[in-house]
Amino acid sequence: MDLRNFLRRYTFFAFLVFYTSALFAQTTTVTGVVTDGGSKKNEVMPFVSVGFMGTTIGAPTNANGRFSISTDKPVKQIKVSFVGYQDAYINITPGVAQVVNVRLIPSTEELQEVDVKAGKKPKYRNKGNPAVELIRQVIAHRDQNRPEAYNYVEYREYDKMMFSIANLSDKFAQKKFLQKYNFVLQNRDSTTVPGKSLLPLYLDEKLSQYYYRKQPEKERSVVLGTRTVDYGGSIDKEGITEFFKYMYAKVDIYDNSINLMTNNFLSPIANGGPTFYKYFITDTVTLDNGQKLIELSFTPRNLEDMLFEGKIYITQDGNFAVQKAKLGINKHINLNFVKSMDIDLDFEQNPDGRYHLSKSTNLADFGINKNKNSGLFGIRTIVYKNYIVNQPRPDTTYKKGVEDDAADYAISHRGEKFWDQNRLDTLTTAEAKVYKNVDSLSHMKSFQRTLDIATLLFAGYKSFGWFEVGPSNTFYSFNPIEGLKLRLGGRTTPELSNRYYFETYAAYGFKDEKWKGFLSATYSLNNKSIYKFPQNYIRASFNRDTKIPGAALQFVQEDNFLLSFKRGENDKYLYNDFYRFDYVHEFESHFSYSLTLKKWTQTPAGSLYFQNNTGFINNLTTAEVSLNLRYAPNEKFYQGKIYRVPVPSTNPIISVDYTHDFKGIVGGSYDFQTVHARIDRRTYLSQLGYFDSFVEGGKIFGQVPYPLLTIFRANQTYAYDLYSYNLMNFLEFVSDKYVALNIDQHFMGFFFNKIPLLQKLKWREVVSFKGIYGQLGDNNNPALHPNLYQFPVRADGTPITYTLGNTPYIEGSVGVENIFKFIRVDYVRRFNYLDHPGVAADGIRVRVKLDF
Repeated sequence: MDLRNFLRRYTFFAFLVFYTSALFAQTTTVTGVVTDGGSKKNEVMPFVSVGFMGTTIGAPTNANGRFSISTDKPVKQIKVSFVGYQDAYINITPGVAQVVNVRLIPSTEELQEVDVKAGKKPKYRNKGNPAVELIRQVIAHRDQNRPEAYNYVEYREYDKMMFSIANLSDKFAQKKFLQKYNFVLQNRDSTTVPGKSLLPLYLDEKLSQYYYRKQPEKERSVVLGTRTVDYGGSIDKEGITEFFKYMYAKVDIYDNSINLMTNNFLSPIANGGPTFYKYFITDTVTLDNGQKLIELSFTPRNLEDMLFEGKIYITQDGNFAVQKAKLGINKHINLNFVKSMDIDLDFEQNPDGRYHLSKSTNLADFGINKNKNSGLFGIRTIVYKNYIVNQPRPDTTYKKGVEDDAADYAISHRGEKFWDQNRLDTLTTAEAKVYKNVDSLSHMKSFQRTLDIATLLFAGYKSFGWFEVGPSNTFYSFNPIEGLKLRLGGRTTPELSNRYYFETYAAYGFKDEKWKGFLSATYSLNNKSIYKFPQNYIRASFNRDTKIPGAALQFVQEDNFLLSFKRGENDKYLYNDFYRFDYVHEFESHFSYSLTLKKWTQTPAGSLYFQNNTGFINNLTTAEVSLNLRYAPNEKFYQGKIYRVPVPSTNPIISVDYTHDFKGIVGGSYDFQTVHARIDRRTYLSQLGYFDSFVEGGKIFGQVPYPLLTIFRANQTYAYDLYSYNLMNFLEFVSDKYVALNIDQHFMGFFFNKIPLLQKLKWREVVSFKGIYGQLGDNNNPALHPNLYQFPVRADGTPITYTLGNTPYIEGSVGVENIFKFIRVDYVRRFNYLDHPGVAADGIRVRVKLDF
């Protein structure tokens, strides 16, 4: 027989048999409802696993307890299972559609003995996972369970923040030099946190009434009372409180992201939760009122990511509301200085059956060494009471009233009787003693001397009551023009006056043998500290000092010693004389404007010079009026007695500046206008971290010499500057119209956390992009107008200053941050204009930043 003919016939026959069998195979379909056999009301049970025995085919019940499964395989039985209930095995008829309703019986037998045997760990999957189906329902119902789903909401809120030293050793507390502080050191609490002996050092209480209206949307929080320990002297209680509350932000589990410890955590019920979390239905819980909750446990897929682990308890009433939550972090997480963190959220039921947050407790254990049991311990407790929904109030309820100083004083000086009657939580015995203990401590001269030394070391200022000397890092610096430069200055504090503020310094350069200095006088128009929001003040000032053209520093003094070290040529300086008058006015809406009158005289120094067709010019004087408009919705600050620092926010910050320079007024040499606008914003990308960005642009109308053009921010130090161009030389580029984009992306370890060798280091990735597109109009081109100042050149005739043509300036960087928990190192690359003399195509830059 021909072998090939035989195989051909056999193959065809086998295919025919298989196809005919499949064609006539019958489908088995089972539908039904699963109910709770332990409930008198015969309640339906969602997310119960139902499957055909001997197969992997199955599905969970839906929100109404219904299921439907089908298969072509020969099956004879289904299995129905749920945590806390006995498995049910039901015989079925194969090949037909049938209805099977199941009543599950709660498990009542106690587990006597368990044999644990090693085996292959089953692979976790989202598909067909009842826990994932449940969390998707919670996500789908998230908006309806938020307070903002109501038309009107109001409640009373009590906020308590406490910081302690945990497990302070008795041996240390008994040191001789600490005996005078024994009344503080013996005030311990060993009941609040099991295994912790807490010595409270800081306590802040705040009572507020909150109102919310949906249409038109408006909210208002009326502060009824505040109370904070006061160490006096240089310790700023308000600034500390704002920083602590930024670290311990309010936790709303219904938000996609939760900001804690200056980091962005993904909520377990966020839209992208199933991508980053593993979920498990681990139990059912019956409350005293008979209500059943599903206990859903969750854990990060990657233990180093900014994710929680814990449990949430979900209602089975069709609302899929979170009724209780326990959030924590695992020991492998890429988070600095935090040994553990536990968040408990408790919810109460409204009359309409929905739930609202009734209490939030956040406990965090801090320490450099995670293996030691001692360190700082913080607890923030927020209690919500008197919850009222859908009760309209007059429009005036939602409008912020005018708060005078008398009202502020009364709010912050409530007596014991007020707090005893209105405090929504209780103080422990140790907490109750903190106010008196700290007050006694603050009056001890030895303690105040210790504080003064600490303030000088860490903040750079030495306090003398109403006057502070500093900052200490500017006392000594050097540069090629001035040589060794010594500087001494200071400022007054609110202890002198809430109305009047003075600031000054004097400096001397031993190479140029010239004195420099600064003097300002400020008057507060609203009788509040000029550092507090909302600002409303006038200021007159005079400043004579050196400056590098195009150098722009953020929150850093020009004479900082560390910035004395610069790369490349650094001999182009200006002597500047500024006479200024400023008026600043901020509004509660976070819109502000400032008006500035300024006379500015620039005198070149070093290798810099001013020259036109008539010869060399000694100096350049301008007289200008400028108006700045700024809008920063919901902006918050670390706001203290003599400083304030903006808290990063996802809200944009928009600023617009208009400047008009006048010729012939107080020596002004040119008449022109300048317009500049900028938008800053932080954008969170869930587990991909966040990026800070800004876009800006400007244009000059009129004819001006190059010192008055836009001189782009350059950086010739070895420090990485977020807002400057780190491979651009000073005075390298000028323009009279431009747009610029800056992006600084922080991945927060998203990629390194997946690499075994890098997981232990807790390093984090960072990438940046900076670009400028700008041009110089013909009317400002000195090559076409000899009367304008010519661009400076070096001794050999090579140019120092250039214009941007059709090609934008671009640089970027890739780097690693969180090295040793506070160092960032970037490899910076410049992509064009590499033919300019004295430029570097790439380089390494370092930035120091302490962060969680």
